[in-house]
Amino acid sequence: MTGGVRIVPFMHFPALRMARGLTGLAVALIGLLGLLAAAPAQAAPDERPPVVIELFTSQGCSSCPPADEFLTELAMRPDVIALSLHVDYWDYIGWKDPYGSPMMTERQRRYAGALGLRYVFTPQMIVDGRQSLVGSDRVAVESAIVAARVREKTVRVSFRSAGGGMVVIAAGPAPKAGATVWQAIYDSDHETEVKRGENSGRNIRNVNVVRSVERLGTWTGEELEIPLSLANAAARGRYGCAVIVQEGRSGPIIGAAVMMLGSLAQAQ
Repeated sequence: MTGGVRIVPFMHFPALRMARGLTGLAVALIGLLGLLAAAPAQAAPDERPPVVIELFTSQGCSSCPPADEFLTELAMRPDVIALSLHVDYWDYIGWKDPYGSPMMTERQRRYAGALGLRYVFTPQMIVDGRQSLVGSDRVAVESAIVAARVREKTVRVSFRSAGGGMVVIAAGPAPKAGATVWQAIYDSDHETEVKRGENSGRNIRNVNVVRSVERLGTWTGEELEIPLSLANAAARGRYGCAVIVQEGRSGPIIGAAVMMLGSLAQAQ
């Protein structure tokens, strides 16, 4: 078994055994047909919306570095929007996370309420606003991503970079109560030498570190164009902007897209 494709030795092809006595040309043709049949079909470009992974983490949490490393890998995948949201409730145990924010803690608590969880924890990954998992459980997270990829998102989200940026949410079936449009501005990556607390002495790398989450509006099914004010974020060195369309305020994510802020300078 190689790459999911079963390689069968030539002597196991019935067609070749039956070809004994045929001309060399016939044998060659049969072999060619067998190879063509075994060759994988070229996959069409995957245009499905990416899966949104939100990792709630903290540099003051000794269980978080494996999840941070996993998110770094997920961030390299084109089928995933991987975001690192640093909470602030572990700051008291010796190390104040420089990226910890009550804004991220509040977002995590809203998810806990929406998903019926009795408590919040780190490292926690929320997959497409639907499922809560331990962020370092690679098998469970990969399985959830596969399931999320099968589930169709109902909203198409796209960007226009001209004029400082604009997000366009296409018309489509909307939840009865509408959907919230969120904007998350994030940095590319940070490496921090932790000098105190549970991770004292470790160098921790965090990628796609969310610095702000802002509500842009409500989508009710009609096409919606929202101007984005991203010039200041780009000037401050922020890396990307993720726009997430979510049932209610903390429900399932029904559409998402990202724009690299470097594209704003190129458009001007």
